[in-house]
Amino acid sequence: MDDDVAPCTALAYLDLSYWDQRFEKEEHYEWLKDFSHFRHLLAPLLSPSISVLEVGCGSSRLGEEILREGVAGGVTCIDLSPVAVQKMHDRLAEQGTTGVDVVVADMLDMPFESDSFDLVIEKGTMDALCVDIGDPWNPNPATVDNVMKMLEGIHKVLKPDGIFISISFGQPHFRRPLFEAPGFTWSVEWSTFGNGFHYFFYTLQKGRRSPESSGHQDTLPAPPSINMLHEELESEDYIFRTNVEELYAVSQQVNV
Repeated sequence: MDDDVAPCTALAYLDLSYWDQRFEKEEHYEWLKDFSHFRHLLAPLLSPSISVLEVGCGSSRLGEEILREGVAGGVTCIDLSPVAVQKMHDRLAEQGTTGVDVVVADMLDMPFESDSFDLVIEKGTMDALCVDIGDPWNPNPATVDNVMKMLEGIHKVLKPDGIFISISFGQPHFRRPLFEAPGFTWSVEWSTFGNGFHYFFYTLQKGRRSPESSGHQDTLPAPPSINMLHEELESEDYIFRTNVEELYAVSQQVNV
C-alpha cells in the first residue's frame, strides 16, 4: 500500500476523516485480494435475477465485477465516506457502467427496508470495525456492540433464504460467536482461499440455522505458525499485518 495513505495506527480505521483523506488520494485498492482470487467461491452464488448489496465498498471494484458476472437484479454499494462514493460515481460514469447504485450510508444504520436484497457481501469491512476489539478471547464490549449492529442490519435487509458473504482475515473460532449470536437465523459455513496465507470466505444463509448451533468455541485453536507472515500478506494493508502479529502474540501467551 502507498505510504501516503497508510495509517499511523490501526485505530485510524475507525476515523471517518482518515478514510476521506485516504480516498482523496487513492483511486483503487482491494482488501483481501481482488475478485479473481475468490471468483470460484462467489460466482456459483450469483444469478441474473438477484439483487446484491456491498457493504463498505471504498475504492474496490468488486461491485463492478459482480455486475459483469451477469447480475441484472441490481448492485448497490454503500460506504460511509462521501469522497469514496463520489469517486465511484465518477468512475462508473466515465466507464459508461449502469446497474451499480452507489450510496452514502452507515452500515450500522442502513437505510433499506427489511427483505431488500438476495445477497449481501462485505470484504474486510468487518475486520476494519474490529481493530479495537482487544483480546480476541475477551473482546471489547463496545466493539462487539458495533459488530452486532452491523450484523443485525445485514440480517434485516436480507430476503428470506438470502445469503450473506463475509470475506475476512478473522478465523472461525473468533467469528462464529459473533455470527451465531441469538436472533440470527443464518447457517454458518466457510471456505478459504489464498496461497500460503489463507483468507476466510464465510457463507451465511438466512433461515437455515441448525438447532445445534451454539456459537461457543469449546477448544482452543492451534497456535499460528510463523509462516502466517507470508510474503503474500506484504501486499495487504496495515490492519492485517498488525492483526497477524497480535494473534501470534496472543497464541504465545496461551502456550505459556
